[in-house]
Order: sequence, then structure tokens, then C-alpha cells
Amino acid sequence: MTVRPGSLAGKTCVVTGATSGIGLETAIALARLGGTVIGVGRDPARIADALRLVADAASSAEAPAPRYERADFSLMREVAGLAERLRAATANVGVLVNCAGIYTARRSLSPEGLETQFAVNHLAPFFLTVSLLGSLESADDARVIVVSSGSHAPGRIHWGDPSMRRFYLGLKAYEQSKLANLLFSFELARRLGQGSNVSVYAVDPGLVDTGMGQKHGLTPSSLFWRLRRRGGVAPEIPAGDIAFLSSSPDVADRTGLYWKGREPIASSRRAIDEAAGRRLWDLSEDLIAEALASNGAAR
Repeated sequence: MTVRPGSLAGKTCVVTGATSGIGLETAIALARLGGTVIGVGRDPARIADALRLVADAASSAEAPAPRYERADFSLMREVAGLAERLRAATANVGVLVNCAGIYTARRSLSPEGLETQFAVNHLAPFFLTVSLLGSLESADDARVIVVSSGSHAPGRIHWGDPSMRRFYLGLKAYEQSKLANLLFSFELARRLGQGSNVSVYAVDPGLVDTGMGQKHGLTPSSLFWRLRRRGGVAPEIPAGDIAFLSSSPDVADRTGLYWKGREPIASSRRAIDEAAGRRLWDLSEDLIAEALASNGAAR
């Protein structure tokens, strides 16, 4: 028997990376379940296109009209501004889906001095989630979903050099960021505790046919991503699973687990290292504070 998602009527649902791929399809799926969707994207033109699609889904489900916020997740000051706008716009956030992600073959730094993949894939969702905890705790049965990847398994946190200045490989930086997603998810669930009304779910979407790794021209790694995605499922599939975790009463108390499809799975040993989870939390706070205090010159 197929277990279906529940209703999201009356719940505000924030979805990052909601202009393409899994994020866009998740925003559409949550709108179809009656949620009040607030999508987050970076490019104004893509935001406009995505908003039309999500609005169509909302109107067919008689859900409230969605809206979008613009933010560049490589910049912590823009994440801070986004969180402030969201707190001003709604008293509570019922669902937060951290789906924004990036892959870069070549090492690049944000104007705040952060390695781009670590900033977008980990620090931004960490910062946004922590900044919205008050709004999440004010909601009834709130859900936080963090999209990770099976690529976390070979990943390592480069504790003394998270920006990988000494030796950079795009795939190794990506693996580090995906491991960070899991360490953060599990540590957040531990800090909230089993009695919290906020549940945390880390998600492996599996192999998905998206544009990941295709935005920086033809490189050996972009060819790898292009060949890899040929065997992937349509983004609607993992989006449906995320919608299930966002809404189903059957998983309301199953916090702090790693999911693929609609079942929990095992993660790597590094991902469940509690000391590493605490250490990453502290490191993330320090990096964000440094970024916010920077004068905009990349280090």
C-alpha cells in the first residue's frame, strides 16, 4: 500500500533552490498539498518563471498564492536578510526545505571569503535554519528537511582548511559539503531533543536528472555529471518523497534520521560522529561570524 502525503493547509512552507530541479518540483508538490509556499531563488528571471509554475499548482489546489524571495546563498549577509524578511512575513514556519545546492569544478571564493560549495551547500542552510528556529518552534508539528547526498559517504571535513586552499578538487569539496549536511541535521535533532515540535529529516534524493554541474561550461567534471545524470530519475520523484516527509503524520516523530525514498537508511560512520557534529556547529558559527564581519574582500 502506498503511503501518501498529508495536507499542508494552513502551513507556511519555505523552499530554497526553488527555481529548478528538485527544489522547484518540491515547491510545486507542497503547493498541491495546500501549503503557503515561499520559494527562494537567486536569478530574477528564473524566479519569475518558477513562480508562475508554483502559482498554477496552488490555484488548482485552492492553496494560498505563493511568493518568492531572492537571495544569493554564497553570501551570509544575504541569508541574514532573507531570514529577517521571513520572520517579518510570518509568525511561524511549518516546513523548511533546504534544497539549494551547487557544484563547482574550480575553486572559487565568495566576496566574504568562503569557498562557494561549502557556503551554498552547508553554511547557508545551517544559518537559515538556525535563524528561523524561533519561527519553526512557533508552528505546530514543524519539519526541517536538509537535502544531502550519497556523496557524503567518502566525504571528510577539512577541519583546518574547510575552504580547501591547499588542495582543491571539486568533487571532494562537494562531498565535504554533503557530509556537513548530515552532521548538521543530526546535531540539530540532538539539540532540539525528542520532545521538540520541530522534526529534522536528512534526505538522499538518489541519482536525479538535473542541471547540477552544468553551469560552468564544458569541463571533465561537467561531463561526469552529464553522463551520471542519464541514469537518474525525474526530479518529481524525490520531490514527492520530500513532500511526504514534509506532511505525513506517519513520520511526525521520526526525527534525526537519514531518508531515501520514504524509508530511513544508514549513513556513513563519519556522519553520526557526535563530537564531529558539535565541532562542525561551532566551526560553522565562527565562519559565518567572520563572513558577516568581513569588508567584502575575499581571503
